[in-house]
Amino acid sequence: MAARISRRGLLGAVGTATAFGVIGRPQVAQAQAATLKITTWGGKWGEVMKGEVLPAFEKEFKCKVEVDQAFPYLPKLQASAKNAPIYDVLHANSNEQWRAAVDGLVVEKITQNEVPNIKELYPYAVSDKIAGVTIFTSAIGLGYRTDKGLTPPKSWKDLADPKLAGQRGGYQIPVNSLGQSHLMLLGQLYGKGMTDLDAAYKALEQLKPIKLVDFTGQMEKMLLQAEVVMGVIHDSGIYRYEGQNQPIEFAAPAEGVLSLEQVLNVTPGSKVKELAYGYIDYMLRPDVQKKLAEAVWYSPASKSVKLDPKYDAKLYNTPEKVAQLIQIDWKWYNERKDEVDARVARILRG
Repeated sequence: MAARISRRGLLGAVGTATAFGVIGRPQVAQAQAATLKITTWGGKWGEVMKGEVLPAFEKEFKCKVEVDQAFPYLPKLQASAKNAPIYDVLHANSNEQWRAAVDGLVVEKITQNEVPNIKELYPYAVSDKIAGVTIFTSAIGLGYRTDKGLTPPKSWKDLADPKLAGQRGGYQIPVNSLGQSHLMLLGQLYGKGMTDLDAAYKALEQLKPIKLVDFTGQMEKMLLQAEVVMGVIHDSGIYRYEGQNQPIEFAAPAEGVLSLEQVLNVTPGSKVKELAYGYIDYMLRPDVQKKLAEAVWYSPASKSVKLDPKYDAKLYNTPEKVAQLIQIDWKWYNERKDEVDARVARILRG
């Protein structure tokens, strides 16, 4: 039978044992910092995010942020379990956000209840064309060379000028959302509206011969090297060369500019949803918006941002300017993407 030990004796024994190191140091429960898993772009955007924006977020929210900059992101999210997604916050353009939303991989709508700073946004940022919340946009228009004797373009239809045959630039429509946006816009320019695909196909035929690229970075290079003298491009792809004496300019056509939104969204299976919504709210703060907008020439979605004069003159940051933005119904387009890709392939092959 085991000897009975009094409470006083046990405490004394523990104290003695601790003094001599027989009993180890007590295990103090440490609160483990939450980890937020996000996607984000590289380049200058990534430098500012990882150098300034994310460290400040981590400090304020007492968390760690795990960043994936290895595009594409959607296939990785699709391959992960919905109840244990690889990301808590997905940063993508509107076309991919809608693909993710339709598949149930991100929430379709975010409200002011989850993200209070939504109340400061321009309407386009949370319109019915957006799955998630827009934090920035770029204006898609026409970039052109200023040293080739061109009349600065005033209309989207100027890209079809016969004198530009073989010297105009566009995108491989199956892989690039700017090319897809432009195709839908052709339906509005030459037909009954953005969903008039027959008119769009006919107008696309009239743009041949046209040099096509996969990514906007390639379009920038073609313009800089004069491989094309005019091409479809977003304004930040031109403005980033401000001050470098490059003979390129951006033209906003009179019919309006297409909106290239940068959208954040939350995965339903995230285990840190409150932190995920907090991150989106943080990205909509005026100081954060200003820092990133001026670093990469993106138009801030918040009405509260006060930009420095050179950015204020060019970016879409007033009610009058944002009224020129044309948004794409990506949910509608994605449902028809396969048939559009097949038709486009036949047109551009011929």
